[in-house]
Amino acid sequence: MSKIQGQDLTPYEEYQLDFSGDDFPDRELTPRAAHAVIESAMWTDANPMLNLSSFVTTFMEPEARDLMSKHAHVNYIDHDMYPKSYHMEQRMVQMLHSLWNGPKGVEPYGTACVGSSEACMLAGLAHKWNWRQAREAAGKDASRPNMVTGGNVQIVWKKFMKYFDVEPRIVPLKPGNYRLTAEELDQYVDENTICVVAIVGQTFTGEDDELQAIHDWLDDYEKKTDISVPMHIDGASGGFVHPFLYPDYKWDFRLPRVQSINASGHKFGLVLPGLGWVIFRERKVFNEDLIFYVNYLGGESATATLNFSRNAAQIIAQAYQFLRLGRPGYERIMRLTVDNAEHLRERLVESGFFTIMNETQSIPVVALTLKDDFKNFSEFDISSKVREKGWVLSAYTMPPNAETVNSLRVVVRPHLNRTVVNQLADDIIAACKHLAEHGGTATPPELHSHKKTAPKC
Repeated sequence: MSKIQGQDLTPYEEYQLDFSGDDFPDRELTPRAAHAVIESAMWTDANPMLNLSSFVTTFMEPEARDLMSKHAHVNYIDHDMYPKSYHMEQRMVQMLHSLWNGPKGVEPYGTACVGSSEACMLAGLAHKWNWRQAREAAGKDASRPNMVTGGNVQIVWKKFMKYFDVEPRIVPLKPGNYRLTAEELDQYVDENTICVVAIVGQTFTGEDDELQAIHDWLDDYEKKTDISVPMHIDGASGGFVHPFLYPDYKWDFRLPRVQSINASGHKFGLVLPGLGWVIFRERKVFNEDLIFYVNYLGGESATATLNFSRNAAQIIAQAYQFLRLGRPGYERIMRLTVDNAEHLRERLVESGFFTIMNETQSIPVVALTLKDDFKNFSEFDISSKVREKGWVLSAYTMPPNAETVNSLRVVVRPHLNRTVVNQLADDIIAACKHLAEHGGTATPPELHSHKKTAPKC
């Protein structure tokens, strides 16, 4: 029992304590009281199950959660002390290399990361180092690297380019076309391009970039200039969907220019946050200069991640999902989820309020824009109105040069069943009917200056 000024507190009095001060606490609490105070401070957070602006997994089976709890205290990076955790991770690197059709007879290379953000940083660094060394070996200037990607790129790539001094070559979007195509690459790709980043399952509409056409354009560019530019595939959202639903679709290492792929284990990999993966076509793609060897944890270990200490919980959880579900389980879950997305899409389009933005339904994302008929409310009003029911939906303006287009996006995650999807559709349609009659007032939120908000991932 907690004490204040030497007096014991009742359970009711313990729960009246708060966590509002800024000074370091000057008293102890019982475990029960500390738990109650922290738990109550979180009560008004959104319900993660209803947060459909996010791709992040919110449900795992009790057996998986039990494994995560048992391994949360394991410092994964200490390979000498926890070789089984490291071995488990390396087995999954091999599995993903195989799942993404990596070439036979090579040494796969990759690592688990803290989300796709770290995975993208590692891939970008590998391509920058490889480009720079090739330029220096040829006696050419290596001071002006650039990276080419589309305006639909996730914010992590912009962070990478700023943090690691790489010139951004971002191809703008167009109303009606929200993906990177080969059409304008000749204005952006040159001898200083470290790689072209193309997306499988983009954040804004769920669509893929024009992968084969980009690949073919780079082939033609090499024939004309003798400059070989690699591709990186950002499969944060699509990397755990496409292999199971579209096995004949060539988006992965079957495209020879694809040298690296990242995916989020904590999205459609079905693991609680945060876990990402980066896999390279073969060992030599990840530059040896980026690997450090440490021996102060009890034995020499190689490390190539930006983050060092982390627990093994998510890695163990991913192993559980791979073993628990296998190919049949992932295929079944992804098919049910995409079917639910298609059902939601049909209901919302049939309501007469929306035009669909993603013509192809490859991953479970529904992206919509209001028809021009409705002038007195916006997608931002709809997002605000359905929040009254607990739903969190993304509303945002598209990136340049499509910023005149507003979008409402719903990520249909695997924990949603058809009953819940129908309830969601009912609530969105009811919100639209209310707003059509009474009008709306919401405006696009801004980021610091004139820049509009991008969708959450």
